[in-house]
Amino acid sequence: MSQTSIAEAKTQLTRLIHQAEQGEAVHITRRGKPVAVLLSEDEYMRLRQGQKQSNFWDLVDEMRSDPTFEPVDWSQEEVDSWRDRQPVREFEWPG
Repeated sequence: MSQTSIAEAKTQLTRLIHQAEQGEAVHITRRGKPVAVLLSEDEYMRLRQGQKQSNFWDLVDEMRSDPTFEPVDWSQEEVDSWRDRQPVREFEWPG
């Protein structure tokens, strides 16, 4: 694993890209703290393959299709007990 500062990365970008192409991850730092990692395209795609872009409803469908999923049946009294009973505050728009 290679580590370099942003300033050095600016001047040595070609060399760092060659390192990444050879399979070595290059960690880029700012004031000694890691802020980015330079990877080869192959490594990046390998990591991305495990990720699935899902929207909210896809996740709900996935949850419901799980054989261990059990819906929660809350009574109206339980739901009402969670509600904030403070009086509504007045609000005026500036201007």
